[in-house]
Amino acid sequence: MRSFESMGAHAGAHLTGRTANWDAVRIFLEVARIGSFRAAACELNASANYLKKCISLLEDAYKVTLMTRHVDGIRLTPEGLKVLEAAKRMEEASFGLDRTLSQSTNALTGEVRFAVTEGLGTFWIAPRLVEFQRAHPGLLVDLKCEMRSVDVLRLEADIAVQLVEPEQPDLKRIKIGRLHVMPFVSTSYVKLYGLPRDLEDLRNDHRIVIQDSEQSKAREIYDKYAGRDQLGFVAMRTNVSTANLWSIAKGAGIGWLPTYVPALGDPLIPLDIGAKFELDIWLAYHPDAKKIARVRHLIDWTVQSFDGQKFPWFRDKFVHPRDLHKAYKETEPLVNLFAGFKKVSRPKQGRMLPGRNNGVQR
Repeated sequence: MRSFESMGAHAGAHLTGRTANWDAVRIFLEVARIGSFRAAACELNASANYLKKCISLLEDAYKVTLMTRHVDGIRLTPEGLKVLEAAKRMEEASFGLDRTLSQSTNALTGEVRFAVTEGLGTFWIAPRLVEFQRAHPGLLVDLKCEMRSVDVLRLEADIAVQLVEPEQPDLKRIKIGRLHVMPFVSTSYVKLYGLPRDLEDLRNDHRIVIQDSEQSKAREIYDKYAGRDQLGFVAMRTNVSTANLWSIAKGAGIGWLPTYVPALGDPLIPLDIGAKFELDIWLAYHPDAKKIARVRHLIDWTVQSFDGQKFPWFRDKFVHPRDLHKAYKETEPLVNLFAGFKKVSRPKQGRMLPGRNNGVQR
């Protein structure tokens, strides 16, 4: 694999003008995402000093400081945060160009193994993978949706999307978004019990449902906000996101959901009672994974699928659920979570049901 450093004669060639060189912008984007020159150097197969030099040239060309160095990594300046958003748009355009050019090359074939948390896999990744597979019909995507963290270094999966930062130092990892979680309630629940005014009212006069599983932080959040025993307060406790969502939607109790869920499905009422929290979304893969074309395409597609510029519910900054549709300005239609589930009407009394013998012995 050709390194960035081996292209040094060209990487900074245009930085003295007012047109940023894409290689330098890619370096800035990688360092900003990873948060460390050293880790980004390993990712890009270059030296940390080379990356620092490229970013310094970029800063000199525009007379601006983009990032500052600290003991635990780098921090983006306000100007750097603006450049980061522009760099993401450049990256997306680059991916689009790559996809266009790839149409004239041999189709990708083989199997790719994708591990993701159960909620994100079911509600976000799976519906979007349909278009990815249609673009690459020679690929077989093995999608594993579960709340445990897989061991990517031991090749349990080619890539993994998880809600806890991977700890293995040899693993490639990128923070690709943030999940904002807050309490929601259905209209059917409100008709019976009303809306809680605050956390104290919630504890005393309402019922909740919780998802208690690896990566969900349910027990930690419960201890922080509940302040009472679960018996008589928790109506249902489940280990999967699908059951958690359906129990909330059907009125079993008040429950915590990612803010993107009501934007994609049946209306739920968000509760502003000071009980929201965030979970960073991490992409992890084996150091050699990007050498495999089919895995590299899946990695690039996954990064785009959590782009906060395009999908506001994945931004670091909280966007209230009632403002998500206004903030979402893309032409791509959102997939309804409940599409395909039709309400079955009961037959009127006295009418014969198709497929039944209606009293006739056989």
